[in-house]
Amino acid sequence: MRTRFAPSPTGFLHIGHALAAKEAFDFAQAKGGQCLLRIEDTDHTRCKEAFTKSLYADLDWLGFDWPLPVRVQSQYYPDYAKPVSELIDRGLVYPCELTRKDIKEGKRPHPGNMKDIDASALKAQLLKSSHQDCPTLPVAIRLNLPKALQTIGPLSFEDIGPIHKGVHDAREFFDQNDLDPVIARKDIGCSYMIAGPHDDWKQEISYVVRGADLFHETPLQVLIQALMGWPTPIYYHHGLMMNEAGEKLSKRNLDTALQSLREAGQTPEDIWDMTRAYSI
Repeated sequence: MRTRFAPSPTGFLHIGHALAAKEAFDFAQAKGGQCLLRIEDTDHTRCKEAFTKSLYADLDWLGFDWPLPVRVQSQYYPDYAKPVSELIDRGLVYPCELTRKDIKEGKRPHPGNMKDIDASALKAQLLKSSHQDCPTLPVAIRLNLPKALQTIGPLSFEDIGPIHKGVHDAREFFDQNDLDPVIARKDIGCSYMIAGPHDDWKQEISYVVRGADLFHETPLQVLIQALMGWPTPIYYHHGLMMNEAGEKLSKRNLDTALQSLREAGQTPEDIWDMTRAYSI
């Protein structure tokens, strides 16, 4: 079996990340498998090299070990361009010029025909990307959610974690009022919803071990897997690390950053004591 710990270097790791890493690595060890480290850094506007370096240092300090090489998503944009291009060919996506501000103001994207834009040129722009060189597009690309759901049969996933244990019908999580998700941003030609499932397939991930706050992302990822013919892993959503006020930890709270705690003289054993005290 194989699972992964896949942080995004948008800030310094905190105690909650230590708990998430421990859950993933311990799960793999208990099953006699592997836990890979994956750096999910396609969000180039927020991900920083300093955070990536600190991430490695923190995990090493905590005593984790992982197989090499580490997959760093920003080095694989051509890989993510292929499924996006395939979805264009299948007519399951459409161009969208709305900004985040437009969406906040209540504007809704409307499925349009890819004939409204030169689909061949769009695909060519996607596929010409090179490693570490993300494509820029004239528009974002959204998945036509109703049409995508019509193209597949039963859609389910299994969760063996303590919070959402059971077999779930993914279709029940979708609503007719759901916003069609962006699968290719203008600035990178892909999205987390494409890159994550793609890499789970590429790296032969059989179990996805992660925090319960990510459970809501699972149905859409399962849909992407079904559309692309990728196998659906078994999911294990574990409890979260909370602060004394009962709030989920954030990268903005630097007092819980592993780097700060390490520099203050804390030991890995101290970190594990903290996770036991405040995890749910």
